[in-house]
Amino acid sequence: MTSLFLSIAFDGIAYGMLLFTITIGLSITMGVMNFVNLAHGAFAMGGGYLLVVLAGSLGLPFVPSLILIALTFLVIGAVFERVLARRFYGASPLLQVLLTIGIVFISIAAATYVFGPLSAGIRIPEWLQGRFTVGTMSFPVYRTMVIGFGIALALVLWFVLDRTLIGAKVRAAVSNRAMAEGVGINVPLLFSVLFGVGSALAAVGGALSIEIFGLSPTYALDYLVLVLLVVIVGGMGSIRGAFAASLLIGVIDNAGKFLLPHSGAFLIYLVAFAVLIWRPSGLFSTVEH
Repeated sequence: MTSLFLSIAFDGIAYGMLLFTITIGLSITMGVMNFVNLAHGAFAMGGGYLLVVLAGSLGLPFVPSLILIALTFLVIGAVFERVLARRFYGASPLLQVLLTIGIVFISIAAATYVFGPLSAGIRIPEWLQGRFTVGTMSFPVYRTMVIGFGIALALVLWFVLDRTLIGAKVRAAVSNRAMAEGVGINVPLLFSVLFGVGSALAAVGGALSIEIFGLSPTYALDYLVLVLLVVIVGGMGSIRGAFAASLLIGVIDNAGKFLLPHSGAFLIYLVAFAVLIWRPSGLFSTVEH
């Protein structure tokens, strides 16, 4: 019984780390820029399909493919922010939702046209296959890597936003944009970079999630609710909040589906409801300080 619960918890943590990698960019975008970007999942789906092309069709190694995906979507995200998102920063949330959900449906149609309606997959490299043993327990190598990546990402983001000059500029721009621009901070460029980094992380998360979530043309819509739950439960703009909410939702969702296969999928909504009744603004406040 102990081994069973440890296994469920381990898989749930890996699930949560993927949610964190995909979601943290959206959390920052909504918390810092006040832009409701429902198209964030399309970047994750795009990263998954790009990995299928690079590592599957072209035969590139796994890690260089992930680096190329991150760089590609860093540029795509920055261009998207500059060309489209920036025009809607002052618009109503409804207009932002209509714009970005439209992009989701366009991406679904494009993915279906290019890759077909069936699920796609890749063969992960041999060094990420198999399991390793600790005592009497064995753990999948790939999911262990995902957990390690998610924890490392959270630490790096916390350090950058809390302990560097870039983080200080971000906090200044959020607190008082006019004063930040008055002291020489290029806020539009800063926002483009943040948007690009968030899009790159979503794409890398989408690529890493193929082995666990699968990949189909409806990916951007299938995981939209989970992504929004992480942002809302954690608190918009909060790294700690996104990390905690990802773990909470990942473990509870995985445990619910395993232990209560007919009704377990509803557990995360009950937990989200309870958390928001307790703390309507989420587990943590808007931006890390």
